[in-house]
Amino acid sequence: MKFKIATRKSKLAQVQTEIVMDLVKRICGSESEKVLIETTGDKRLDIALNKIGGKGLFIKEIERALLNNEVDAAVHSMKDVPFDIMDEFEIAAICKREDARDVFVSNGNVHFKNLRIGAQIGTSSNRRAAQIKKLRPDLNITPIRGNVQTRIDKMISQGLDGIVLAAAGVMRLNMEEIITDYFSIENVVPAIGQGALGVEIRSNSKHKNTFTKLNDENSRKCVEAERSFMRALNGDCHSTIGAYAEISGDTIYITGLFDLNGKLIKKSIAGEISHNIDLGKTLAELICRKEQ
Repeated sequence: MKFKIATRKSKLAQVQTEIVMDLVKRICGSESEKVLIETTGDKRLDIALNKIGGKGLFIKEIERALLNNEVDAAVHSMKDVPFDIMDEFEIAAICKREDARDVFVSNGNVHFKNLRIGAQIGTSSNRRAAQIKKLRPDLNITPIRGNVQTRIDKMISQGLDGIVLAAAGVMRLNMEEIITDYFSIENVVPAIGQGALGVEIRSNSKHKNTFTKLNDENSRKCVEAERSFMRALNGDCHSTIGAYAEISGDTIYITGLFDLNGKLIKKSIAGEISHNIDLGKTLAELICRKEQ
């Protein structure tokens, strides 16, 4: 059987889907093909995401194709997937995670720490903007959206000093040479699920056992912990929120970031891997304690 796998039309989305298609072939011995779908988030590049509806802007049309049995599965960047997906769907697999960090791409190869006072940095992410301003309060933030190449073009055409991107996307496009600096997790906490690819299917899919074989258990445990943190705080694209989980030995470590009443709060927690969901919730509770 040849599976139909839905994805967005951007080059990065297609590359990410090809990664999953390769896994389907290597692990399951099955062929697949891409079905390209334009989403609301892709159509409206002229306005901030939180002004055009919030949750699910990059997956609604794709889920409709799934629901109508037009495709067998869909590939998403997990950072684009709301925590409250409908019961009709499930994430069958979270593939092995790529580098979750954010990176700085300079217009002129100037390192972030050496940028001129008042430099203009492009990002439409509240999370990135807040943390960048914490590192360098003198910098100015310019909203900028689009795929990787579009953002690079806008950086040049608008004369910005640099932009902030996800390392994973840059790496998957084999464009590492454009990276000027990597932000550490300690300095810039990533978006929930950043660097991870999810394979979404219908909950009643007869191919569930095939797609679950693509799952990387450690990556899933980490992303589920981060999404638990997001769910507890009701986070979405309106929120200044980030989290990163990693596993070492028998322990999972989670760092969470949240803007609580105008104050940027960051805390960490650690515990048994099997308690990943509860740890995400507990971390959210720690951040929201009244004494903060």
